[in-house]
Amino acid sequence: MFNTPFVLSFALLLSFPLLFFFAPRFLPPKHAQISLPDELDDLALFRRATLASLHPGAVVSRLGTTNSNSKPKIAFLFLTNSDLHFAPIWQIFFQNHQGLYNIYIHADPSSKITPPGGVFEGRFITAKRTQRASPTLISAARRLLATALLDDSLNSYFALVSQKCIPLHSFQFMYNSLFVKPIAESTRPNSSSSSMLFPMYRSFIEILNDDPYLKDRYISRGKDVMLPEVPFDRFRVGSQFFVLTRQHALVVIKDRRLWRKFRLPCHNLDSCYPEEHYFPTLLSMEDPHGCTHYTLTRVNWTGSTDGHPHTYGPVEVSTELIRELRVSNSTYSFMFARKFSPECLQPLLDIAEKVIFRD
Repeated sequence: MFNTPFVLSFALLLSFPLLFFFAPRFLPPKHAQISLPDELDDLALFRRATLASLHPGAVVSRLGTTNSNSKPKIAFLFLTNSDLHFAPIWQIFFQNHQGLYNIYIHADPSSKITPPGGVFEGRFITAKRTQRASPTLISAARRLLATALLDDSLNSYFALVSQKCIPLHSFQFMYNSLFVKPIAESTRPNSSSSSMLFPMYRSFIEILNDDPYLKDRYISRGKDVMLPEVPFDRFRVGSQFFVLTRQHALVVIKDRRLWRKFRLPCHNLDSCYPEEHYFPTLLSMEDPHGCTHYTLTRVNWTGSTDGHPHTYGPVEVSTELIRELRVSNSTYSFMFARKFSPECLQPLLDIAEKVIFRD
């Protein structure tokens, strides 16, 4: 008969494969980290975009639409890890407005995504892996901003949207709304030494300082880890979806100081959403009066689960829903809404011409 120590040792040896198989199912998930090569690639891209901004007269337009007019454009930045199910809706949205927009898509390379064609043809940029509630989403957004800045000097607004976003108005309505209301420099309070360099238009980005969970999120990396660059009274939260001016987009890609803090891993993953803090905190510090402090993207947090907002299904799509989603507490209507399930495509197409794009 085998002695007891031998049996225990043999049983332990056999258990190792089972341990490696089941451990990932019981251990808390880890957020994706940004590798050094990826970081260096991004820094090189940001440097090229920054240098190109010193010569704003050059219209490059490698990915964007080429045209002879000099009208400002809106760069639409699609951040996705799945198919662009609502591409047919966006196709109608962009129709007959060539020369007033550019499209850039950052698609997670670990996901198999079918190119939608049409206005999205050839619009995919060099992308890296992304993961929810991690600094990789910040990197992806900065990558989109830098690419759009470098690509076309006429890109004047930069709208970040997801694959589950839909437009709530026609393109012309949005374009006219963004470019019709410049703010006089004399009406802007002093915000920073560089504020005089900023444009006459504001960025539409949600910036909040009264969230009840703000403290927990601030210390998610450790009690004093964010100091001294980000004291708690300067820490902000807001929607990760924004519409930034060109000058604010440059502020984002030039930043190194705050990024070194926000890229650090979190110890408390339940309170770690860096993509909802980095952009509001940075722009609040750099130019708070150049931002509206509200977003143009409508989200329904009623009945949210696991940190995700309500996802609309096909039976909820109606004329009344679109009109309700447009209403905001600001002087601007909401321009986008999320989240919609892929099954909503046909009901949305049914009301696109008569409701969504009739302003």
